[in-house]
Formats: sequence, structure tokens, C-alpha cells
Amino acid sequence: MKYKVTLNGRTYEVEVEAGQAMLLSEYEAVVPSAPAAPAAAPVAAAPTPAAAPAAPAAAAVTGAGEVVSAPMPGTIIKVCVNAGQAVKAGDVLVVLEAMKMENDITAPKDGTVTQVVTSKGASVSSGDPLVVIG
Repeated sequence: MKYKVTLNGRTYEVEVEAGQAMLLSEYEAVVPSAPAAPAAAPVAAAPTPAAAPAAPAAAAVTGAGEVVSAPMPGTIIKVCVNAGQAVKAGDVLVVLEAMKMENDITAPKDGTVTQVVTSKGASVSSGDPLVVIG
């Protein structure tokens, strides 16, 4: 079977036979800026996940201090701290589920939580602020 796989803007044509994969060709992926033909309509429909940012955006950081950000995209399944709570380096601040694994996001330093930016059930992207420690 032949597959076309796009990864980081490059498209790879891969053939798989009897459990072995072989690269057939590699080329730059070209994304049309505007649909020119009806065949391009499915490509234009694919970016509909861009509508997802219409969901509630991450709260603005108003607390003073060091921002602890999400290291990867995922869903917040538990918030372990509250604003005003003292924390020590290594204490678990939030639990982030990514790819069916729970990841503890810990405090990088001793301090006091000045703001909890996220909430349980929130979807976050890499770099989104979670907690501010002053």
C-alpha cells in the first residue's frame, strides 16, 4: 500500500509491503492560498479546526511573578493549587493529560501562587500559561 504523509510541511510518499516501509519520494507540501477548483474544496474544509480557537481563550496573566506554562498540548484534569497558596520547588501545580498520559506540572521555585490561569477541563496548547508564582 502507498501512503502520503505530511510532516512539518514536507510530504513523504511511503510504500509498505509485508511489514517493511520504503520511502518512494519526498517533496515540499504546497497549500493553495485560495481554492481555485472544486477539488480544492476538501483542502479548504480541512482548516475548520481553526474555528476551535473561538472557544474560550486562555485567561490573561495578571499576577506578578514567574509564569508556569504548559510544556505540551493537552487537557487539564486537576488543579492542585489556589491563589495565595505557598508552594515549594517540585510541588505539583496542575495535572495535564496528553496522549492518554497524566503529566505533573511542578513548581520551578519556592514562592506563593499569585494567579491560577487555567481550570479543570481546559484544553491548553504548548506555552499557554497555567499558574503564576511570585
